Amino acid sequence: MSEAVLSTYGLSKSFGALKASEDISLDLRAGEIHAIIGPNGAGKSTLIAQICGTLEPDVGRVELMGRDVTGLSARARAKAGLGRTFQISALAMEDTVLQNAVLGALGASGRPWRFWTPALKDKSLVARADAALERVGLEDFRNMRTAELSHGQRRQLEVAVALTLSPKAFLMDEPMAGLGMEGSQRLTGFLSELKQEAPILLVEHDMDAVFALADRISVLVYGRVIATGTVDDIRANREVREAYLGEES
Repeated sequence: MSEAVLSTYGLSKSFGALKASEDISLDLRAGEIHAIIGPNGAGKSTLIAQICGTLEPDVGRVELMGRDVTGLSARARAKAGLGRTFQISALAMEDTVLQNAVLGALGASGRPWRFWTPALKDKSLVARADAALERVGLEDFRNMRTAELSHGQRRQLEVAVALTLSPKAFLMDEPMAGLGMEGSQRLTGFLSELKQEAPILLVEHDMDAVFALADRISVLVYGRVIATGTVDDIRANREVREAYLGEES
């Protein structure tokens, strides 16, 4: 069994009487894609926020490469090696593709943000950004304004920005959202290769993509993980079929 790169232990979060996360323990291992699925309102967004550092759990901890990062900010976790792509794009739409990638490289360098303008003249940062753009197939679009990219290309750019951080693990929140069949197939192929560079914790509603990509799946319902296993395990699980996949026993 591969050693865990990213782990959660007993994460719990309540909002008043609502238990959004209840004692969630899971891990992400080297070379795998671990998908988290569940119906709307299952608590996926709350879980992701606790893992990436934008929401503090009431109880529990998050570890990255065996290091307790629960007390670190989202930026500090990113610097420690947690690369995130968002359900809703966080790209600077009026900047060029290269500028967005350089911004990620600048964050990885640890320099203060006031050095943003000189960063564009820093050959090492630009080289790092260009390497990430080439990795996702956007090298020919480096000077294009980000707003002019297709939806699928923006998803690719988000991955490129994350790559500039040399992540030890990726956290991807619905990367297939808004993509057509061709775009989803292209991204599926890319993620299948990317997991060898850094494992991926994937939150996704596109079940075709999940079943094609995932090495393991955890099913979240009402803030609890009701099952974790391979694709075959999850397909065969009666509780999962009834609670999420919409099948009658």
